[in-house]
Amino acid sequence: MRDQAESLRMKMQQSKSVGKSIAVVSGKGGVGKSNFTTNFAITLVNCGKKVIIVDMDIGMGNIHILLGKGTRSSLKDYLQGDVTLEQVIYEGTNDLHYISGGTGLAGLLDWSELMFDRLLTAFENLQASYDYILFDMGAGATNWSLDLLVAVEDIIVVSTTEPTSITDAYSMMKYIHYKDREKNFYLLCNRVLTSEEGTDTLNRLKKTMFRFLSKDVFVLGSLPEDKLVRQAVKKQVPFSILYPNAQITKTLKKITFRYMQGNISEVVIGNSSNKFISKLKSIFSKGSD
Repeated sequence: MRDQAESLRMKMQQSKSVGKSIAVVSGKGGVGKSNFTTNFAITLVNCGKKVIIVDMDIGMGNIHILLGKGTRSSLKDYLQGDVTLEQVIYEGTNDLHYISGGTGLAGLLDWSELMFDRLLTAFENLQASYDYILFDMGAGATNWSLDLLVAVEDIIVVSTTEPTSITDAYSMMKYIHYKDREKNFYLLCNRVLTSEEGTDTLNRLKKTMFRFLSKDVFVLGSLPEDKLVRQAVKKQVPFSILYPNAQITKTLKKITFRYMQGNISEVVIGNSSNKFISKLKSIFSKGSD
């Protein structure tokens, strides 16, 4: 264990870049958030980026299922000190890596100070090894997940055209905005029947954020409702791999490029401070006072 820890510290010292932290969130379940996260990550990998997904829906995680992979250990096991970080990092498809959140009600955790310490250590090490760390968050919000959302650099908010989904997406952004007014929000509308209703939904969210919070947000675009997505889920192969020439895959590529082009600080180079980890440490230390 000591040799592994020393090896990780050496890797961090030698690293010249700090991976970008992105949380993918939704106000309610059933909007296709995890499916988007998986295929978005694969598209980033296809652009030459090193990417890892961290399934933060601990106890209810399904990223490994969408990838058609099995896992022996999960993030829950690592946080409880049962395994090392290396033992919970798995290779998915097309060089995409992931950490499973675990499944089953037994995975629901009572967070301790030791778990937070292990979480911070894991995130520091991941940032030294990957260009992007995607946190696939559980639907809704808990106190600790909101702390994580305040700390990450970018937040991709997934909504559908349903009024409840729109309202919940706005509520989520409003809470985070009040905690950090500099937070970067990126909007995605999923499962749209027409491009017009997707555009209308995104414009409504964008205008509402600016009107009531004086906050400008970045619109990524919309993904259509497509039966190919359901077929891919059943086959446990991401649709961007199973159907590379499908319209939804082409649209996702455009959305991914739009994110990368709209993100002016894609990867922090040099000895710049690690704001993500610094924020997490500050938030958790206040919570333990």
